[in-house]
Amino acid sequence: MSMKKTTYDVVIIGSGAAGMFASVVAAERGKRVLLLEKNDRPGKKLAITGKGRCNVTNACSADEAIKNIPRNPRFLFSSISAFPPERVMAFFEQNGCPLKIERGNRVFPVSDRSGDVISVLVSRMQALGVQRRQETVTAILTQEGKVAAVKTQTGLISCTQVILCTGGASYPLTGSTGDGYRIAQALGHTVVPPVGSLVPMNAEPDCAKMQGLSLRNTDMKLLDGKGKTVYHDFGELLFTHFGLSGPMALSASAHMKDGERYTAVLDLKPALDEGKLDARFLRDFEKYANRSMENALADLFPHSMIPVLLARAQIDPAQRANTLTRQQRRALLEQTKRFTIRIDSLRPVEEAIITRGGISVREIDPKTMQSRLVGGLYFAGEIIDCDAYTGGFNLQIAWSTAFAAASAIL
Repeated sequence: MSMKKTTYDVVIIGSGAAGMFASVVAAERGKRVLLLEKNDRPGKKLAITGKGRCNVTNACSADEAIKNIPRNPRFLFSSISAFPPERVMAFFEQNGCPLKIERGNRVFPVSDRSGDVISVLVSRMQALGVQRRQETVTAILTQEGKVAAVKTQTGLISCTQVILCTGGASYPLTGSTGDGYRIAQALGHTVVPPVGSLVPMNAEPDCAKMQGLSLRNTDMKLLDGKGKTVYHDFGELLFTHFGLSGPMALSASAHMKDGERYTAVLDLKPALDEGKLDARFLRDFEKYANRSMENALADLFPHSMIPVLLARAQIDPAQRANTLTRQQRRALLEQTKRFTIRIDSLRPVEEAIITRGGISVREIDPKTMQSRLVGGLYFAGEIIDCDAYTGGFNLQIAWSTAFAAASAIL
């Protein structure tokens, strides 16, 4: 294999969010950049984030962003402080992608199209002369402990600086199949085994009976085996054939440890305290006095949830509303304010939105993202062992670490 003469200051591997942004930042600093990607198009995973709308970041301070990173937040302090959410937002807005802020400070393109975020990155790369090639990288070669070349399926590319941005192990169809882990491991890096984070949950059979039902304004607590609350939020939840999904379930999953037992406790009517809820029951049962309980609850609960609630409160769905005893009403109130769901397990890593695990942060300089083991090797994005809750924080990690790495190359 022939060594091609060095014509690049840096080779970036992987054109997801981190790889594309790192190329732009490096090229803006006058570097000659080669971006290698095995897929036929860039940003495959970026295209599906936020249900195809792309939750670019979260409109909060650097400190607030760091509070939403449960894994290795201290490692990210310097990079997120240097390139906080406001700078991410300014970058996209200045480059022709207007943004809007939604519930929970989530930031989206005004167009609701992830394609517009990808377009900004691609057009910046083109304008700055970033070279792009579809290649599969198999190894990084070193000499005397420093990067010397990148080995691809077609040959060697001689270079002294590489930024590895190959993502995690979630959504393998988008190309994040753990290649980067293998390349880094071959160079002596430790890989914390990847597991799914922000992943749906397998839960008890009652969920399947409500399959397809999405609850919007629900209060959810996740309790561990000792009954301690490990996560508490208010928002959206989706019942599926296997259990629970939707933003709250995904965020809660980041707090779950292997081998522990968990229970989700929902307050289906968080806006009403017990007294107000009981008064509401009495009003509805008076209004629908001669209806069956199954029909008398139609104003209060979604259709598919009523049979489950009644079964749990041990009330016959055919019982007339005006014959309900105080005890039965109490049981119904209990179920409404404390609707419990037994969590059996998490779904497999392939279904995770992001992966927990990756290159150990002990082996990376937090200011520059440079490897502490190999000179000229940098990391950015999800390949690093850091992950955050939903709400734009994981993409924020990608932008900030990419900025740090691309700004540090010589």
